[in-house]
Amino acid sequence: MAQYVIAIDQGTTSSRAIIFDKAGSIVSTGQLEHAQIFPQAGWVEHDPMEIWNNTREVIGQALSKANLTRHDIAAVGITNQRETAVVWDRTTGLPVYNAIVWQDTRTQPIVDRLAADGGVERFKAQVGLPLATYFSGTKIVWILENVEGARAKADAGQLMFGTTDSWVLWNLTGGLEGGVHATDVTNASRTMFMDLETLQWDDDILAAFDVPKSMLPEIRSSSEVYGIVNEHSLLREVPIAGILGDQQAATFGQAAFDQGEAKNTYGTGNFLIFNTGTEIVHSKNGLLTTLGYKLGTDAPHYALEGSIAVTGALVQWLRDNLGMISSSEEIETLAKTVDDNGGAYFVPAFSGLFAPYWRSDARGALVGLTRFVNKGHIARAALEATAFQTREVLDAVNADSGVPLTEIKVDGGMIANNTLMQFQADILGVPVVRPVVAETTALGAAYAAGLAVGFWGSLDELRANWQEDSRWTPQMSEEEKNRQLRNWKKAVTKTFGWVDEDVV
Repeated sequence: MAQYVIAIDQGTTSSRAIIFDKAGSIVSTGQLEHAQIFPQAGWVEHDPMEIWNNTREVIGQALSKANLTRHDIAAVGITNQRETAVVWDRTTGLPVYNAIVWQDTRTQPIVDRLAADGGVERFKAQVGLPLATYFSGTKIVWILENVEGARAKADAGQLMFGTTDSWVLWNLTGGLEGGVHATDVTNASRTMFMDLETLQWDDDILAAFDVPKSMLPEIRSSSEVYGIVNEHSLLREVPIAGILGDQQAATFGQAAFDQGEAKNTYGTGNFLIFNTGTEIVHSKNGLLTTLGYKLGTDAPHYALEGSIAVTGALVQWLRDNLGMISSSEEIETLAKTVDDNGGAYFVPAFSGLFAPYWRSDARGALVGLTRFVNKGHIARAALEATAFQTREVLDAVNADSGVPLTEIKVDGGMIANNTLMQFQADILGVPVVRPVVAETTALGAAYAAGLAVGFWGSLDELRANWQEDSRWTPQMSEEEKNRQLRNWKKAVTKTFGWVDEDVV
């Protein structure tokens, strides 16, 4: 009898396969990074073929490390970087262009064009999202308008679009040999094309974007059997039974199933999700309305989301672009060489500002510099930027929900940084709680798949798996917290209005 579930976590910087047991504990992991491609300022791409090849390899790594075979695996779950767009040819199975990543800002002229009639909230009532470069809809338009032959092929029904979950699903289930072209409601809700109420593609919005409906995957629930892995894979004949966008998967993995529960993920960017239950809540404070999850034929659960573009990516930038550190883990050591930020504030608006500002004209700024500031202060300012941005998003969630959160569950790579977690608790003014299993994104996808095939029997069983590992409580004085927040907000205003016609 199969004793495990495997999750494929196709993230922004790497692809992983993680095997979980019945208790939700990690059995083994395979992981490979893929190239980050920056053709010019503001452009971010990935090679879809590299992602698919890495996915196959990490599955092999995870199975091999645990000495398991497909017979030990009950189901496959998929989670993914949500808004990254892949367009491929249904006759060759090959991408027509690199995947355009969620951080990419090249589509701002397309956003402006669509916003000319009705503003950036033109479609927000239907889809819960403002017009922004972040979402995959404008990325599809860019490919159709800029890749030679793409428009003609799309109009002829020859092109397929998907976020990376769809790309992995299609290839795992056979690709050209009967691959399943589908996505789940959480990923569909990040395209700008899905109606929040009907959970179907909106024909009027597709017409406004001029995107053929034939390109789009079928929208399914987050927990059901979509197909089985084809015969060319180590997982052949295993059902693929769960799909959740990465942030919704992390929420599910944190067992935040009910209205009023929330989590904050610290990854390439930061994403705070607040479960609003079966009610659609439209934000008045710069948050997104999105799908939380949908289990089979059950009613969908919705959420408010505060999306922050750059948090962990700032640490990578200090490592890769400036060479200030040689590994991401060193950022904490460097930050601890000083007692505070020395008056420096780092606003990492590399892709503009996401929630709660939605300012595409913003660019990164390091302010408050004096001769006193050294690289330790800059490292601390980089970590603090994550906490300050999270505070602004939490304020927006509290304002929209009317019920202030009394603690925040956290997950993602940066939560191993104890210095950051303490500062986060100080700036939020509420406890920060880290679970025993920090890989909640992959765990959420595994849970969705396992529920669909009966590996787990209920949400209560999953709740019982969640265990607290560490808790940080606020220690900063109210006066100091307010001073820091005042300076941060002043720093944010210095990033506004940087981009104009001759600046990317």
